[in-house]
Amino acid sequence: MLIASYANAINRKAYARAYDYWESSSTLPTSPELRSKKEPPVSNPYLFSALFYLFITLLMAFDLALVNWGVLPGYSGIPWLRVHFITLGFVSQAVFGALPRLQAVRHRAPIPKTRLDIWGLLNAGIVALLMGVPIVNKALILAGGTLIFIAAIMLALQLREIAHAGQASGQKDWPRRFYGVGVLFLLVGVLIGTGYWLGWSAPLHIASPIEAHVHANNWGFLSMVFAGMLITLAPDLLGRPLAAEKTLGIIFGGMVLGALGLVSGPWWGGPRSIPVSVAGLVIHMVVTVVLVVVTWQAFRAAGKLDVKAWHLLLAYLWFIMPMLMAPIVVFHLGSISGERIEGTAPQALIYGWAMQFGLAMVPYFLDRYLLKKDHPQLGGTMGSLLLVNVGAALIWVGIFLEPYDAALWGVAYALLGLAALLVAGKSYRTMATVP
Repeated sequence: MLIASYANAINRKAYARAYDYWESSSTLPTSPELRSKKEPPVSNPYLFSALFYLFITLLMAFDLALVNWGVLPGYSGIPWLRVHFITLGFVSQAVFGALPRLQAVRHRAPIPKTRLDIWGLLNAGIVALLMGVPIVNKALILAGGTLIFIAAIMLALQLREIAHAGQASGQKDWPRRFYGVGVLFLLVGVLIGTGYWLGWSAPLHIASPIEAHVHANNWGFLSMVFAGMLITLAPDLLGRPLAAEKTLGIIFGGMVLGALGLVSGPWWGGPRSIPVSVAGLVIHMVVTVVLVVVTWQAFRAAGKLDVKAWHLLLAYLWFIMPMLMAPIVVFHLGSISGERIEGTAPQALIYGWAMQFGLAMVPYFLDRYLLKKDHPQLGGTMGSLLLVNVGAALIWVGIFLEPYDAALWGVAYALLGLAALLVAGKSYRTMATVP
């Protein structure tokens, strides 16, 4: 309630000034005439790749359901694949494909052609990692990590060039800051993750490389980029800014500080790092709640608080849940071991938050860039909303009901696979209408 009241107070004081800023600065065009002039009919291979990985994701979810029910055997390395088909595959494809266009439209720069070199490097790196990690092939892991690292640097440089080629608004460009810092955290996550398999953790003095890698990629890269997307798309979806400029500054600063604490704590390790990790966690959780509150307010004020909007809002429940459980892990509270939570919670995080956010966003990009609709819409239905959130909830229930975990997790992943199938099926039908 205090956070909601605080966000309300800031918005009431600064909303008029923020609206003037968004009106005068570069926002997404909403008129068909402006879109037709600025957006050439170019198929974006990232969208096709994202839907391909979404299809693989739903297959892996059904596979995991059958494994938990004892129908199929489990294999070493497969859990890593399931998570990274979503993060490196489905979500990263959408992010790499969307950011240059969002940046160009915001800065009133020419819409860039798809950089096939970046797309090729990213996907070659993903394939190398997906092949190398399950069998622990160091050559493939090094090649994959290096290619993704180079692709991320090239994306950052492309975003910088687009901003410089556009028209300066004289105002702080918050989306660009979110995207830029997010890509920096991606580079850190790739370095830590690749180094873990190649024996770099000791020379780099990384005490808990897996934890630091997960935090860099999720609380750093994805959380920053997702927030930037919400800010960028709000004028197009809602006809108004997401929040006042001062609120956006608080969210940005808090997310940066929070992610730094959550990455540096496990990097340093030891008892002295716990206060750093806890401070980062608390800061990040508070500003994430602020982000959710102002997003809810914006959709509600625009009269668009529908099922599609709830996909975005409820996704953050599963992002916040691991933070709420952190005291159990750090201070060994309760009867559930911290290792059990750490081993399973990332599945609920990735499926419930990252995948669900993507299920809402990717159909929007299909509407906008492939179909050229005047009013593109977020994705999702009541069915997908219920399936993905009940599925994520059952993963958490299974953590605490250990005697029934296999049965619960089997149902959970079946529901998550069905949620992905609903959105993927509709998206493929959408693509089939493109001439």
